[in-house]
Amino acid sequence: MAVDWSGRASGASKKIWVAEVVGSELVFLENGRSGAEVAQLLADRAAMDNRIVVGLDFAFSFPAWFLTDHGHRSVRELWAAAELHGEDWLKECAPPFWGRPGKRKPDLGDREHFRATERLADPIRGVMPKSVFQIGGAGAVGTGSVRGMPTLANLSAAGFSIWPFDPPALPLVVEIYPRTLTRDVRKSSQMGCEEYLFARNLISAPSLRTRAASSEDAFDAAVSALVMWKHRSQLAELDDQSDEVSHLEGAIWYPIGQPRDTT
Repeated sequence: MAVDWSGRASGASKKIWVAEVVGSELVFLENGRSGAEVAQLLADRAAMDNRIVVGLDFAFSFPAWFLTDHGHRSVRELWAAAELHGEDWLKECAPPFWGRPGKRKPDLGDREHFRATERLADPIRGVMPKSVFQIGGAGAVGTGSVRGMPTLANLSAAGFSIWPFDPPALPLVVEIYPRTLTRDVRKSSQMGCEEYLFARNLISAPSLRTRAASSEDAFDAAVSALVMWKHRSQLAELDDQSDEVSHLEGAIWYPIGQPRDTT
């Protein structure tokens, strides 16, 4: 399963899309659920069959120095802080956060705006993951991440392993960056999305193919889930990341050896 997340304070349910692939076929693609309702849906799915891997497209943590400076010894302490103080972080937009009107990107000196996993991401047409500290402006992921972190705590409490903070086990949650999964496609064009899906014969059901091409959010959820299925053997062989940076910052999962699309 893959979830295209949204950090909107209102109307998020329209932007949050959930996709499910079973036996290489897209069988479920819907929006209309809040973040809490999505978490419940995933928990219900796992209760019926724990052989489930979920990809969520928001940052699971911040750069390690942020956790250290705030006295968080583990990412779960950060998630708890995000639940308690996240709305204040977003409202105040004090450094290191930026992106709201009048709040420019601050100079952090020798401290990074990006996590190690973001710096290592494969650029697609020069596009790289945004900093989790950016909470406004084009492509900002910070708001969705701050509001998504409590969901990770809820999924953990429901029995999910949250990689790489936990040893990989089913049911499993991984962080995804859809652009590395969809690769080179103009997602703002419905025709472009339809051509992409048709050329690769990714979705057999015409109604689901049309729905997947109806918006960038639906497209990202659908294609991410399909790519995760295609590379399920790699998901089944995830390493137990034991280094301190990964345990604090997390890591984006992406398939190894996936060819770059140029169409």
